[in-house]
Amino acid sequence: MRIGNLDDMNQSNQSDNLIELLQSDYRENLTKTEKLKNWWHYRKWYVIIGAFLFAALISIVGSMLGLFTKSSDLQIAYVGTAALPQDTITAIQDAFTALADDYNGDGEIIVQVNQYVLDGQTVNAENAYSQYASEVTLIADISECESYLFLLDHPQEFQQEYQVLAMPDGTCPDEADYSVEDKIILWAECPPLAGAELGTFTENIAGQNFSGSNQDILSGLFLARRCFYGEKMCENTEECGRLWELLYDSRTAAQQCE
Repeated sequence: MRIGNLDDMNQSNQSDNLIELLQSDYRENLTKTEKLKNWWHYRKWYVIIGAFLFAALISIVGSMLGLFTKSSDLQIAYVGTAALPQDTITAIQDAFTALADDYNGDGEIIVQVNQYVLDGQTVNAENAYSQYASEVTLIADISECESYLFLLDHPQEFQQEYQVLAMPDGTCPDEADYSVEDKIILWAECPPLAGAELGTFTENIAGQNFSGSNQDILSGLFLARRCFYGEKMCENTEECGRLWELLYDSRTAAQQCE
């Protein structure tokens, strides 16, 4: 190695030491406010990015745990062989929102419709998988006591499969009782529901738009409430029970007037 190179290295090290000494002396003479500004100047982007990532993490975890969404006052499970149009789902929510109340006291009436499509005649592999997933979710709904009311197109088949529809007094049927008599209400025969203005639906199927009356779709469906075999119950069970009794009594009164 040439001597000149050693001299250059020594001079460079001396310069670095001098710069470090000056910077150290400069930092020691700064006030607390100036030190804070200096720290923020060099680290602000680390703080901003870290805060953003932390907020995103909190949002994701909160959404998964349902911490940032209000709980529903009433849940209704639609179980049928064909999916209802989204406009009709909204119409169901509107109809029951007008009849229900703020059962959980959060300042808002929220009705949630859980849709389960079960078509035993399907042969398409993709539809079969979708139906299997829907059936598993329905079983979870029943076991976890999520939906209190059931809206059904084939109530007898549903009761035969799950035996969860309640007796008129709210109790569970006997082990051998798979009937639906006195356990269901036809939508069209329930004045508070049949008389509601629910508008129309529009749905695109295979590139073509179809429209119709939401009441026409719902008129042939049956409403029922579930029973509870164990201690676990739906949220707001007592309040939802009073709503069911209102609907059941209105149907009975309408039949007596005929």
